[in-house]
Amino acid sequence: MRRLWAVLALLCLAGCGGGKPERKTAAAPRKQEPEVAPPINRLVFGGDVMLSRHVAARMRMAKDPALPFRSIAPFFKQADLAFVNLESPFSDKGAPAAGGMVFKAPPEAIEGLQLAGIDVVSTANNHTRDQLEYGLLYTLDWLEKNKIAATGTGRDEPGARRGVVLTANTVKFAFLGYTYDQRNGNHKEDDARINGMDIVRLREDIAEIRKISNVTIVSMHAGIEYAKEPNPQQQQFARAAIEAGATLVIGHHPHVVQPCEEYQIGVICYSLGNLVFDQTAPGTNDGLVVEAEFKGFSLRKLRTHRIRITDTVPEIVKK
Repeated sequence: MRRLWAVLALLCLAGCGGGKPERKTAAAPRKQEPEVAPPINRLVFGGDVMLSRHVAARMRMAKDPALPFRSIAPFFKQADLAFVNLESPFSDKGAPAAGGMVFKAPPEAIEGLQLAGIDVVSTANNHTRDQLEYGLLYTLDWLEKNKIAATGTGRDEPGARRGVVLTANTVKFAFLGYTYDQRNGNHKEDDARINGMDIVRLREDIAEIRKISNVTIVSMHAGIEYAKEPNPQQQQFARAAIEAGATLVIGHHPHVVQPCEEYQIGVICYSLGNLVFDQTAPGTNDGLVVEAEFKGFSLRKLRTHRIRITDTVPEIVKK
C-alpha cells in the first residue's frame, strides 16, 4: 500500500504541476481582411420609344438611323445599366409604316439604342403584336443579335415570365415586364408569349427571379393615355410588385408624366411619358428620365430629369 501511494505521488509531481512548466508559444496575430465597400451602380430609365411613323421618316431624311438619340445618348451611355420601353417592334418585311396606329421600326433603327448604350428594353406593350408573330420573334432575335436584352416577351411562355438578369459591378439586377393590353384592337386572343398584368403571376415571377438576383425591377405598361394621375389598376399592380419584393417599378404608356411615390421600401414611377415619339398632344413632348443610384443591393438615391422632345429628338432640360 505504501509503495502504491509513493507511485501515485511521483506521477502527481510529474503531471500535476510539480515539474517544470511547459513553454507556451504565442499565437500569431490574426490578419484582418480589409473591408470592401459595397459597389455603387447608377441605373437610368427612359419612357416610351417609338421608332416608326414620323420618327422613321426623320431618320431616313437625315440618313441617320441613330438621329433620335444623338442628343440624349451621352447621358444614357454613362449609366451602368440603361432601360427604355420599346414601343414599336422591328421588322424587315414590307413598306415603312408612314402613319396610323400600327407601328414598325426599321432594323437599322437599332443603331440609336446602341448609341445610347441601352442594355435592356421592355417589349411588353399594346404594340408588341403590330407586326404579328413574325415581328414579335424578329424583334427578339434582332435585339439579341445586337446584344440588347428584352424583358416582358419571350419565344415561349416560360421565356417571357423568366425575365432577364444583368450584372453590374457584381450586383445582379433582375428586370420583369408586363402590359395591361396586347391586342390593341387587332387581335381576338392573347398570346402567352407576352406578359399580361396578372398579380398572381407577378408574385410568382418575382419570387422565382429573386432566387438568382439581388435587386428586382418591374416594368409596367399601363394607365389611361394623357391622364396625369395613375388609375387603380396601375396602383394595385405596382404596389403588389413592391410587396412581393421589387425595389423599383417603372411605368409607361400614358405618354405624359405621372408622379413617383415611395411605397414601403420601394419606389414607383407611374409614367415617365415619352422619350422618343412623334405625338403633338399637350404634355406628350415633356417626359422624365429616372436616375437610380444603388449602393450594393440598396436603392440610395432617385433623381428625375426633365426631357423635352423637339421634332422626335429628346434633350435633357437644363435647370
